[in-house]
Amino acid sequence: MKTDAYILREENYGAHNYHPLPVVLERGEGVYVWDVDGNRYIDFLAGYSALSQGHCHPRIVDALVGQAQKLALVSRAFHSDVLGEYMEYACHFFGYDKLLPMNTGAEAVETALKLCRRWGYRRKGVAPDCAKIIVCGDNFHGRTITVISMSTDPSSYAGFGPYTPGFIKVPYNDTEALRVALQDPDVTGFLVEPIQGEAGVVVPDDGYLKTCYDLCKAHQVLFMADEIQTGIGRTGRLLACDYEDVHPDILILGKALSGGMYPVSAVLADDDIMLTIAPGEHGSTYGGSPMAASVAIASLSVVRDEQLTRNAFEMGELFRNEIAKINNPMLLKVRGKGLLNAVVTRPMEHKTAWDICLALKENGLLAKPTHGDIIRFTPPLIITKEQMMDSIAIIRKTLDAFGK
Repeated sequence: MKTDAYILREENYGAHNYHPLPVVLERGEGVYVWDVDGNRYIDFLAGYSALSQGHCHPRIVDALVGQAQKLALVSRAFHSDVLGEYMEYACHFFGYDKLLPMNTGAEAVETALKLCRRWGYRRKGVAPDCAKIIVCGDNFHGRTITVISMSTDPSSYAGFGPYTPGFIKVPYNDTEALRVALQDPDVTGFLVEPIQGEAGVVVPDDGYLKTCYDLCKAHQVLFMADEIQTGIGRTGRLLACDYEDVHPDILILGKALSGGMYPVSAVLADDDIMLTIAPGEHGSTYGGSPMAASVAIASLSVVRDEQLTRNAFEMGELFRNEIAKINNPMLLKVRGKGLLNAVVTRPMEHKTAWDICLALKENGLLAKPTHGDIIRFTPPLIITKEQMMDSIAIIRKTLDAFGK
């Protein structure tokens, strides 16, 4: 089969809820992927940061295969020998009392929302069914009905109502708006992305997170950080919140927690919050499975042992500095932290960010636009300086063919 035949089969039998680049991948190793025609590309999306450890990292593959050959699933009706090990490892890794395992990022966000509401009723004393949670404009926390009820993006929520109540929306990077919203005594939590990924890698002002955290503390409100995309080394710190020494009351993780090998997400919190949920009140058949636990331990170990957080910081500095040197009328600016970066483009002569991404593909690099004019560049954290310079050369060469 050729590329077009694979794509046609997907279109014929699959829901049309994605618009991928016209490339069909069949193999990956490290920062590279190969398509069905044998072409090699540098992956500069990395599964929206799920593949921070690179494609098919051998230690994570070994953990997956070894566990699959021994015990894959028990459900939570029984204990497994590896779940407690994973929970202990992750709690020490991130500094929390308890971990609640789930599968996908959206499930983890839903879990955090439930925990926050339950804490509000059991600890803060909010009247039944009155709890409110503050969220930020232009957020992206997933695609479930409750999560899209928090969205300000019509492409996420339009036509899917009625919506879940209980949310107050304030502008991102606006501490004064948060201060006003916190005057409502029924507010139990504030949910925020330390850097807004889907919105186009929007980096808030220095001090924003710390001010928000302090405001939440002053009003007995839980600070919840969605670090599904920004966490586990992606921004050049273990957590993006670490840049401002903020320790979230509820931490939401996913994506790189499994190195892209298996759906694994988690919510971490201390006992006062986590133990408000009792047996039978929340869970998941696959959440915390032996497979998930083994893979997550290996994935976190790779980040630690290979010092990927430091590499992300150094390679991110290199990327932004080099891209900023490119003089091209279509390139407006580059922004980000660590290896979570975006280039904002200007459409010219009917050419857009989508056309740039198509040209990047032809030149051997895969990236994807968001919100029309923004291209995200988020390679695996294992990328070397040589590979980064090769990638920058491809980006420069591609942009040189536009805007002239």
